[in-house]
Amino acid sequence: MSQLRIAAIVGSLRDGSYTRPACRHALAAAGEFEAVEADLIDLRTVSLPVYDADSDDAGDAPAFRTRVQEADAVILGTPVYHGSYSSALKNALDYCGFDEFDETTVGLLCVAGGSFPTTTLDHLRSVGRSLNAWVLPHQVAIPQARNYFEDGEIVDENVRERVETLGLRSVQYGTIEPDPRTLESTQNVGADD
Repeated sequence: MSQLRIAAIVGSLRDGSYTRPACRHALAAAGEFEAVEADLIDLRTVSLPVYDADSDDAGDAPAFRTRVQEADAVILGTPVYHGSYSSALKNALDYCGFDEFDETTVGLLCVAGGSFPTTTLDHLRSVGRSLNAWVLPHQVAIPQARNYFEDGEIVDENVRERVETLGLRSVQYGTIEPDPRTLESTQNVGADD
C-alpha cells in the first residue's frame, strides 16, 4: 500500500464536543496502518467566515481546501442539530466542491444528545453524492452520546468498534476505483461556478 491520507473534519465548535474524540478515535484506527497519514481538521482552529461565493478565499479557506483535496478519504464528523448537521460543517463544505471531493472516499459520523440521529447521516450522504464522492456504506451514529464517553474517551465497546470500523473502512476504500458520475453530481449546477 502506498501512502494514504485520511482526514477527519470535526464539525463541532464546542469545547466539550463528543464529535472531536470520536473523529480522533476513527483516525487512530486508520493510523494503525503503517502507510496512513491522519489529519484531524478541527473547525475550531480554522478561520472560515460565513461562506460568500464572491470571497471564497477568505480566511483559511485555501489551506483548508488543500488539506481536504490532498486526502484520499475524508470523515465528516458532526453533532446533530435539529435533525441535520452543524452549521460549522455546512459552512466548511460550502468552501469545497468537486476539486476537493470528486472520487474521494467519504465516511460519515454523527453524535447526538437525543436518540434519533440518522437523518443527519442521510443529509451528509446526499451532499457526498452531489460532489461525486464515494460515501462508505458503513456509517456511525452515536445517540445519547453523553452515555458513551468519559474524559474524552469512548467507553462503550460497541460504539468503539463502530468508530474503529469507520476508520478502517476509510483506509480499505481510500483508493477505490471510481464509478461513473452520479446523476446528482452531473446535475449539481452550482458546483462548477
